[in-house]
Amino acid sequence: QLDLVESGGEVVRPGGSLRLSCTAPGSTLPYYGIGWFRQAPGSEGAREAVAGISTGDGRLHYRDSVKGRFIMSRDDAKNTVYLHMNSLKFADTGTYFCAARVPGGDYNWDKQYEYGFWGQGTPVTVSS
Repeated sequence: QLDLVESGGEVVRPGGSLRLSCTAPGSTLPYYGIGWFRQAPGSEGAREAVAGISTGDGRLHYRDSVKGRFIMSRDDAKNTVYLHMNSLKFADTGTYFCAARVPGGDYNWDKQYEYGFWGQGTPVTVSS
């Protein structure tokens, strides 16, 4: 069992920045492949992948709409994964989820079904 805990979401103005954190108390987070997903208000069940870091090679992935604005990073010493979000837009509003999968083989980093563990989410609202 892997319990993921997200934090850092809040209300921010367009153009602002936030840093989301994901940690797993009692577990070794660097062992897992990690993905950040978001769910827009009113979109029941549909989560879109925002960023991911692969197991093994640690390769980073981003959806096109956040490239150049969002940066995913990992601090193994703190057992924490971050999502640094800059130049935030109204369209970035949503609940952000951290997801994890055990290592092993190639996978589609941007598909919900690839991840077996999910946090409860942290809300981000971009509003003027």
